[in-house]
Amino acid sequence: MGIINNSKTDPNKILPITYKWAREYYQAGVANNWTPEEVSMQKDIEQWKSRHVLSEAERRMILWNLGFFSTAESLTANNIVLAVYNHITNPESRQYLLRQAYEEAVHTDTFIYCCDSLSLDPDEIFNMYKTIPSIDDKDAFVVDLTKSVFDPTFSTEGTENIQRFVLDLVGFYVLMEGIFFYAGFAMMLALKRQNKMIGIGEQFEYIMRDESLHLAFGCDLINTIKRENPEIWTSSFQDEIVGLVEHSVELEKTYAFDACPEGLLGINPAQFAVYVEHIADRRLERIDLAKRYHRDNPFPWMSQATDLSKEKNFFETRVTEYQTGGALTWD
Repeated sequence: MGIINNSKTDPNKILPITYKWAREYYQAGVANNWTPEEVSMQKDIEQWKSRHVLSEAERRMILWNLGFFSTAESLTANNIVLAVYNHITNPESRQYLLRQAYEEAVHTDTFIYCCDSLSLDPDEIFNMYKTIPSIDDKDAFVVDLTKSVFDPTFSTEGTENIQRFVLDLVGFYVLMEGIFFYAGFAMMLALKRQNKMIGIGEQFEYIMRDESLHLAFGCDLINTIKRENPEIWTSSFQDEIVGLVEHSVELEKTYAFDACPEGLLGINPAQFAVYVEHIADRRLERIDLAKRYHRDNPFPWMSQATDLSKEKNFFETRVTEYQTGGALTWD
């Protein structure tokens, strides 16, 4: 038995359930179903057209975050469909991966909806990964880290190949969705707190909820693989992962200073950098690695939004935040 390399598993036979946690992630994703068109953009349009509501720095920050996320969501979806799904032999885990791929498509549609609503130049937004160095550096780092598993001859047989596959999972779940997304979330939700671009802010809240599930699922997937294949979890492999996290933190800090160089609504870029270090420690702990930064959360007002306190033990209790569609409420 195993979540990978299990030739005895029939991927078309989902019962009996082997990994209850994978099924629970799927059910929570369905309960959180949403589409961007449910969110009104009328006030956002009015504020965007006005020359008095948003500063130039805020406009620039909004464009940069739309540009980064539009590409990152596509990269993540491609990785799920073209790499991860092929090597997971457990049917209920595959079911969640299909759900996640759908959610990534919804996120991409969100940025199309925002571009259309605000009459933005789609070429500018969707090509920022080519034109903005700090965005390009983040995307290229993850793509380079994970390119070997896209080789059609790649197999997860053997210790070294399992480690490569785990690095792919770390790259997209821990680094991309768990670190690279969070400074951007903080910036956009800080705007919403000030009653600015509330439609985009609400959509980012929905995206953040989806991503917290993706991150938690990915970490449980990583932990299951290393529990079932303990030979991969060598001290040198752990050091390699820690090094990747540290490098991703530096890339995200660079992006935070670039995207919001003058600060935002009383938040300076140095605080975003501290926040990135804070969440990096949480990601390390989630896959059983030691903290590196020991930073307190500089944004306690985000504890119910961007930095969900239930993330670490997400499904040990019934989660009540996830409701179908429409209203967004926090307990």
